Amino acid sequence: MGITLSTIESSLSPQARVIRVMPNLPAVVCSGCSVFVRGSKATDADADITQKLLQSVGTCEPVDESQLDVVTALSGSGPAYVFVMIEALADGAVHMGMPRDLAYRLASQTVLGAGHMVRDSGMHPGQLKDGVTSPAGSTAAALRQLELSGFRAAVSGAVEQATLRCRQISGKTK
Repeated sequence: MGITLSTIESSLSPQARVIRVMPNLPAVVCSGCSVFVRGSKATDADADITQKLLQSVGTCEPVDESQLDVVTALSGSGPAYVFVMIEALADGAVHMGMPRDLAYRLASQTVLGAGHMVRDSGMHPGQLKDGVTSPAGSTAAALRQLELSGFRAAVSGAVEQATLRCRQISGKTK
């Protein structure tokens, strides 16, 4: 985080072929979400090898370096946000009488399944949410509580604050 391609390249031989990569923790279970940026001397073959290597542990996208701070905030830090959500879902279930081990299994599978649906269905997350929400039902009541508690703003704000911190560390802001 915060070390630019130009910084890396300036500390190496002028002919060094550099690719800057941002993986995330789920790569350890072959469910990672990685991006990479080509340096000035990196070749198409270098990019292909990098992409194939990272795809062996999840997904991989080439991006412009200007996106790396946001990528770090979203997919680099994102697993921590999801872990907190899973923990909160399980805590709620335990509070209502469910055994903790079952609550963690159900919460983690729920997040995994929902993520697959967003990624693979081609549908907007709002459409998928609406497909689960019955008028005046339990999901509608729960979503209202999330909105009243500032859930959406809290998660969006977390990504914004992490991005700003990345920019601060790299010297892009004061």
